[in-house]
Amino acid sequence: MSGSGGGAAAAASIWPHVDVRRELGRALFREWVASNGAGAYASSTVACMHTRRYHGLLVAALEPPRARHVVLSHVDVTVKSLAPRAAWDLATHQFPGLNPERGPFYLDRFDQDPVPRWTYAVAGGELEVLLALVRGENAAVLRYTWRGPHPVVITLRPLLAMRHMHALMREHGAMEQRVELRAGEMRVRPMKGLPRLCFRYEGTFVGSPDWWRRFEYLVERDRGLEFQEDLWTPGVFEIRADGSGAPSFLVVGVDKLPEGKPEEIITQTVTAIQAEDPGPTVSTLERKLSVAAELYRADLAPVPSVVAGYPWAEHWGRDGLIALPGLYLATGKVEEAKRVLRGIVATMEGGLVPGRRADEDGRPDTAMAGATLWLFEAARSFADVLGDADPFLQGEVVPAMTAAFEAILRGDAPNGIRVTADGLLAAGKPGDAPTWMNARVHGQPVTPRVGCAIELSALWARGCHTLARLAHAAGAGALADRADIACRRARAAFHARFWCDQTSYPYDVISEVKEGEEAFQDAAIRPNAVLALAIDPACFSPERARATLRRAREELVTPAGLRTLAPSDTAYKGYYGGNVAERDAAYHQGTAWPWLLGFYARAARGVLPAEDSLVVELPELIASAAEREVAVGQVAELASGDMPYTPNGGPAQAFSVAELLRALKG
Repeated sequence: MSGSGGGAAAAASIWPHVDVRRELGRALFREWVASNGAGAYASSTVACMHTRRYHGLLVAALEPPRARHVVLSHVDVTVKSLAPRAAWDLATHQFPGLNPERGPFYLDRFDQDPVPRWTYAVAGGELEVLLALVRGENAAVLRYTWRGPHPVVITLRPLLAMRHMHALMREHGAMEQRVELRAGEMRVRPMKGLPRLCFRYEGTFVGSPDWWRRFEYLVERDRGLEFQEDLWTPGVFEIRADGSGAPSFLVVGVDKLPEGKPEEIITQTVTAIQAEDPGPTVSTLERKLSVAAELYRADLAPVPSVVAGYPWAEHWGRDGLIALPGLYLATGKVEEAKRVLRGIVATMEGGLVPGRRADEDGRPDTAMAGATLWLFEAARSFADVLGDADPFLQGEVVPAMTAAFEAILRGDAPNGIRVTADGLLAAGKPGDAPTWMNARVHGQPVTPRVGCAIELSALWARGCHTLARLAHAAGAGALADRADIACRRARAAFHARFWCDQTSYPYDVISEVKEGEEAFQDAAIRPNAVLALAIDPACFSPERARATLRRAREELVTPAGLRTLAPSDTAYKGYYGGNVAERDAAYHQGTAWPWLLGFYARAARGVLPAEDSLVVELPELIASAAEREVAVGQVAELASGDMPYTPNGGPAQAFSVAELLRALKG
């Protein structure tokens, strides 16, 4: 994670800083992201040249934290000097047939301390541009500060996309070009199906509605997707700056403008983010990860939740439950954690947690075995903090766990979730990909894992143990006994069936025991056995636990996280890149995932003595994984499994940050 390049104060060292020095190559392949605490975000490259359709200066959450739309894509800046007469265009875009690296580029440095700030060297002085999203609102403040020897005119051209974040805009004749002007305000509603945009500005506004065509997004192109977009502008704002360093502001809001003075709004945003820094009594890395965790907490949304990642991941039940202990409980945010878990429980149908919430119609997607079982694991983390008799657990969480327990025992849940005759958990049917390894190529799962997946059976065994523990605390003896029996059966079957003597490592997936059917056992070396060991060590003998860790260290552990498949496997694909099909084919076939390192750390610390080399090296591994950035100050979703372990996937991922922070705190 990037350190700051400016100032000697200890606090400055935790904030991202990039020395650009007017070289586009330094700024084009690094990204940044900021959020408003309610699901809206802003993101781009450090150069502010968008490379993804998801980039924008205001991506509003119209149904917080969901229904995210790119409303304000860019605000292009031109600095005009009056004496001598000259102009500097600061915007950098990719258009067909043009190489932006051959044109002038004026960005000197980028800081996110804690909000994004760009400093351009132009006209013998410098222009500083700062962006702050308004906490809890679909609104942003842009601040422009000119320090130079001569007065200048700063021209600002807003470019609007006005579309869902997964879509692209094309020029069309239905764009409403009428603007409403008031003193220092401009309002426009170019798309009838979307809210209006409101601007508060200084200086003058000159209406000149027009389309700017064929912006190209290079990451989308490289993925084999549509990558060209047209953007619309209502006109330009012109601000006169005398060079004294007095700031000027452009404020934009969806449907309405935020209340308060612009500088006060910026201060509120800065203060809220700075408050996440635990201070110099802890390591610099822990401070950075603590600040990074703020990005994913949508605590200001009407129903608080975890945003699974940026820029495209949404409110996903499974990912949110995995990330919740690290984002909240490990950082002491217990009351906020309760509100998030309460919101997840409210989405349950038929006793099961949806894998994600559908963005368009608000209905839950098909319930998933993994998402539901992670509810039990989250409840265990809560119980360890709150105590088994806590009213929140007993009054709200235990009933949800009981409903899930009964639904799984009945075997009538979606995704074929069921308990086998010997007590393990099975999920999926032909064509399904029921676990977290759920990538598909041409509609077919890459890793189907149909049957008894090792981590799901461990989650079931430990989940039953947790339910028995909480039911016992409530005096619900009958429920406690049933859950305890289910736990014991699952652990006994796990001991009997999952160990592979040939690999000295557990099977990844085994088939159910059915009379007349040939047994199936997948001996691929995958990290799911490490997940199982961290979740329920009682499923392993001490000898098998140690052997599992040694094999995982030998074949799966990298400086970027744990590989999803051992390189010795013929199906291994360590490089993550190419078009969508090529990337999805490698998604769980060798890529390294930082979040898995958190479970590896818990498993190692729970099994091995503190002086063991596998335990001693954990801080170094955690730091190495955290340093591999796509978005500055954040931890990516995954990395290639081969050297140099290039980070990729989602630029900022909730469970990556959460699990590294949790592992760092021990």
